[in-house]
Amino acid sequence: MSVADDDRECAEAAAKDPNALPAPTYKSLASPVTKPVDKFALLPAFLKVRGLVKEHIDSFNYFITKGIRNIVKANNRIEARNDPSIFLRYNSVRVAAPSVQVEYIAENITPHFCRLTDRTYSAPVIADIEWTVGKQYDLKRKSQFIIGYLPIMLRSYTCILNGKDEAELARYGECPLDPGGYFVVKGTEKVILIQEQLSKNRIIIDTDSKGRSHSLLNSLFTYCVYLCCQGVALCQVIQWALLL
Repeated sequence: MSVADDDRECAEAAAKDPNALPAPTYKSLASPVTKPVDKFALLPAFLKVRGLVKEHIDSFNYFITKGIRNIVKANNRIEARNDPSIFLRYNSVRVAAPSVQVEYIAENITPHFCRLTDRTYSAPVIADIEWTVGKQYDLKRKSQFIIGYLPIMLRSYTCILNGKDEAELARYGECPLDPGGYFVVKGTEKVILIQEQLSKNRIIIDTDSKGRSHSLLNSLFTYCVYLCCQGVALCQVIQWALLL
């Protein structure tokens, strides 16, 4: 079906019901939104498709699947300063399922359990390591070694709630309408706010309505004002800021 045929069918459907809203066409969907009022109609569609926390969950999923491995790979070998033959190497790393150690036995936990018991909903970070010991530099290896615990974002890949239906969520004590995207730390729900900021420690030059130029050193402006209030000369403050 061509674009013209689709537009013709939309016009015929609108003619049958005069009170109905005009059906969208390919041309209308591709045209730019010029009026601010028309942009509000995009909000329900955005919330239905993307949601409010999808960026949080996607970012955390990338971190636990690729980001943490890239970080460890870039710093996988730790050597002694005096003798490089003495080292500790991380061969692989992964994030396991959320659990807690009870009498040296790992037991899976849920977010609801952590809320009730003031625990942190976290998962062990497991790595395969190897190191040298002794004067002969004997190589030792150990797999599935826990190097730490990482708080887990709800509804992420490693979360126990990921992919569960309403019945399973109710069995875990969770609301099916809860989108996730936050953490449970010591029984309290916490969220990381995503902020968009300008580059750090960069001079920003702008002009006002009268054409006058103004400069601002982002992230250091508040501290520079504080130094000036303490009696430090302005020229010294500017020189100090430009050296950073």
